[in-house]
Amino acid sequence: MKQLAARLHQELAGKYFIEAFSQEKDELILVFAASAQDETLLSPFFIKATLTSRFACLSFPDRFDRARKNSVNLFTDFKSQKIDHVRVFKNERAFEIRFEAGDALVFKLFGNRSNLISFDNSGNVMQLFNNKLAADKSLNIAALDRQIDQSFPAYVRNELDHKPLFPTFGKLVNAYLTEKLNGIEAAESRWKVIQDTLEQLDSPHFFLVKVDGEPVLSLIETGEPMEQFTDPIAALNAFYITYIRLSGIERERAEWIRVLRKRMQQTDNYLENTFQKLVELESAVKNDEIGNIIMANMHAIPERAETVELFDFYREAPIRIKLKKELSAQKNAENYYRKAKNEKIEIARLNDSLAFREKERGELDVHLRNIETFDSLRELRTYIKANQLDSKKVEVPVSELFKRIDFMGYTILVGRNAKNNDVLTKQYASKEDLWLHAKDVTGSHVVVKNQSGKTFPAPVIERAAELAAFYSKRKNDSLCPVIYTPKKYVRKPKGLPEGAVVIDKESVIMVVAKGE
Repeated sequence: MKQLAARLHQELAGKYFIEAFSQEKDELILVFAASAQDETLLSPFFIKATLTSRFACLSFPDRFDRARKNSVNLFTDFKSQKIDHVRVFKNERAFEIRFEAGDALVFKLFGNRSNLISFDNSGNVMQLFNNKLAADKSLNIAALDRQIDQSFPAYVRNELDHKPLFPTFGKLVNAYLTEKLNGIEAAESRWKVIQDTLEQLDSPHFFLVKVDGEPVLSLIETGEPMEQFTDPIAALNAFYITYIRLSGIERERAEWIRVLRKRMQQTDNYLENTFQKLVELESAVKNDEIGNIIMANMHAIPERAETVELFDFYREAPIRIKLKKELSAQKNAENYYRKAKNEKIEIARLNDSLAFREKERGELDVHLRNIETFDSLRELRTYIKANQLDSKKVEVPVSELFKRIDFMGYTILVGRNAKNNDVLTKQYASKEDLWLHAKDVTGSHVVVKNQSGKTFPAPVIERAAELAAFYSKRKNDSLCPVIYTPKKYVRKPKGLPEGAVVIDKESVIMVVAKGE
């Protein structure tokens, strides 16, 4: 952006704005010339701005013939105004064409939120190219210049994270730096790598490469090389032409490669974070051990104590334990035993999630390798459809979607909110499952999964009802009426709000609310 703005300043300073028009959605042509009076354009210069949600790019055609129909004039306030300068905003992906009258046309190139915005000489927004980006109407042009401390001490203060210091680097540069910095711990050495990268970014070398099968214009040598340029205008023109000439199979295959690699990265992040949680849970002092320590030292615990130091006979060392002062020592122990039960459930849930995501990661890798081999659109689309890769619903384990309680060999699922209740009842409950809900109040849907050939035992129904009462507005009632019925008698007519259903047949059980 820095080098493009400097190059555009050479082309446009002293020229006049002639017109701007749009002939296609998300595309704008701007025309400049050395004179605003002559009918024949003198030294014309054209900017073509293509700003779709998927692809934002500027190109600079040598000429452009305006169609007589379906053409809309834009930014007419600038007509015949003389350009003073073109400059990039500090630490921002935006630049301005500033006119001698003080007005400005800002190119805000923020990926899928890219836009062209005109400002008067007082800094007020006059017009947007894309009016759907309503937030741009309140944009403050002065705030586009961001003063950021990019010194070595600032890098150290940010715990050796360069991203807050250089917010415009983008995915390619950040990935490049991540690879270069991998294994380097010394702050000075890491800073040297960053400074070397900055020099490379400031050098007048532009690389047209392919990354994941798609053309990319890069300031660093990466991906599969195609062409190299020293003029940013020539580089952008080549990039634009290369991109729009992609065949249908190339474009669609590249898009799916990008999507699958993104999903794989998200899965890798999830696996890393979940494994870390599991390690923390399994390496921490277990709650049932704390309960046993309290029970063994009840005589040594003062009343209404909030903490106490006791002997940990598991590790033969002192341990400080937090207590609820309103509870007796025995009740505090019971509280830790209850936590231990939830702790085991959480560990089991995390292990299930890890296994599910690892399987998903392997499947994504297979899909990626298969898609890279396809040479026809028909073959690609058939594969995508057959494997449901285009489904907006990303499959996740049931234990992540809903609260899950196992009781007497039966699985009980509890919805987390109104929308989640609908998902549980409509998508995850079969007609022979048992469905429960606190009567006449808002609350969670509860489903007990059916076991073929078996009737639901009374203790299982009671336990599920306790959960339905606990996760409802009747949580604090002394007794709560709970509806239960086979799921086949639960309907969701069109137009009902989220979480609302109609029950055709029901039974009621009275229980005391009880959570996990």
